[in-house]
Amino acid sequence: MAEKIHFLLLLFFLTLLSASPVLSRSFSTRSTGSAPTTATFDVSASLDQALRVLSFDPHQALDQEAKSVRATSGGLTLELHSRDFLPTNAQPRPTDYKALTLDRLRRDSTRVKSIAARLALAAHGVKRSDLKPVTEEEEFEASAEAIRGPIVSGTSQGSGEYFSRVGIGSPPKPLYMVLDTGSDVTWAQCQPCADCYQQSDPVFDPSASSSYTPLPCDSPRCRALDVSACRNSSGGKGGSSCLYQVSYGDGSYTVGDFATETVTLGYSAPVAGVALGCGHDNEGLFVGAAGLLALGGGPLSFPSQISARSFSYCLVDRDSPASSTLELGGAAAASGPAVAAPLLHNRKLDTFYYVGLSGISVGGKMLSIPPSSFAMDESGSGGVIVDSGTAVTRLQAEAYGALRDAFRRETSGLPSAEGMSLFDTCYDLSSRSSVEVPTVAFHFPEGRELRLPAKNYLIPVDGGGTYCLAFAPTTAPLSIIGNVQQQGTRVSFDLDKSVLGFTPNNC
Repeated sequence: MAEKIHFLLLLFFLTLLSASPVLSRSFSTRSTGSAPTTATFDVSASLDQALRVLSFDPHQALDQEAKSVRATSGGLTLELHSRDFLPTNAQPRPTDYKALTLDRLRRDSTRVKSIAARLALAAHGVKRSDLKPVTEEEEFEASAEAIRGPIVSGTSQGSGEYFSRVGIGSPPKPLYMVLDTGSDVTWAQCQPCADCYQQSDPVFDPSASSSYTPLPCDSPRCRALDVSACRNSSGGKGGSSCLYQVSYGDGSYTVGDFATETVTLGYSAPVAGVALGCGHDNEGLFVGAAGLLALGGGPLSFPSQISARSFSYCLVDRDSPASSTLELGGAAAASGPAVAAPLLHNRKLDTFYYVGLSGISVGGKMLSIPPSSFAMDESGSGGVIVDSGTAVTRLQAEAYGALRDAFRRETSGLPSAEGMSLFDTCYDLSSRSSVEVPTVAFHFPEGRELRLPAKNYLIPVDGGGTYCLAFAPTTAPLSIIGNVQQQGTRVSFDLDKSVLGFTPNNC
């Protein structure tokens, strides 16, 4: 009889545990009432990791990378690295973490201005008319299987912060390419160079590839370019070949031939006939990378061209030498995300990925932010995008003010520090090994919540223990969820179901 009672008590206890919303949901809750209000932030571990970037050895990284490419039963996995851990000698190594932070924030401000300008043009029905197209007189001086590839977190480039190792041509030449969800045109520097910046790998030579084919000027893919022109060439059908031009907000640009090529990610089957730019005149801050792998939503982006209706990535901490993956097709949607949010479409511009954000909470309390702060209007203005190339999340001034003020109230016991660059809420944690900070969470429709790790919103800005709240205000109508807030979370895009997923700790 006693044994039976013990058994029933045990069964009752286990039933209570399984019903507990706190225990059964690690990362999302349908109500902030059951969510924790504070998080422990490990200051010592964060500072140690931040300083690793200053002692990084690119030669050691090259040796390690050669051993890391591997095939798995679920598909191919390639190593991805953060921007400042890119195996390259093409840029000087940083020696001061504050200077490194300021460089990152300058690039970030430039990118945000570029995105805002492009959306403003689209909202007014203008198709990037501020860009000057190349003309024939300005020719160059030099006459769906699952695919998984590596992400490398960026170089000092205004158009992206993470990188992937990609094979271009036949036979494939491995090149470091910027991963950018805010771009639609894939391109690489090409020989002969009228003007090429320094990159880690040898510049791609199209004459050494058996699969390189210039696109004719009247082809649909040439007409799909924002800025294009024609020139007479025996290589293109009809006696003319397509020229492309892509410009970025920092003044960087690439100009060259628009062609089709074979693209290979690791040991996956080569993908033939991918339209990409072969840049002979490339200028700006594209130090280290050979070009850009475009993951935007437009018809010329890489996922669109290979008909990948789903893809995902996980962005490693940019101060960490750890690696992760980019996955296109198949395996990218093999399991459901921990937090699902609606993926929205801007009918004026299909490049960017919009998410239906309904609110933000600090310390478990929803902020008083009007829904209009996150809404997209009929003109295509406003809304919230998820972007791999923007670092710091931008919010409209009213929304940012509510977040900042709530965070400051909850951290009044921490020693404050002077603001820096984009940041106006900073702390001197030099004497602390760990601190308790309020939780910060994004909220989506149907009560879905994504709680951010503390290291994704409190970041080091120097090597001495100064940390700042990694959000910033914007005067533009558009809000951007940046890569600092995405770090360590697999972000998945299901285009058929119009779902944007977030799965923490799945890199």
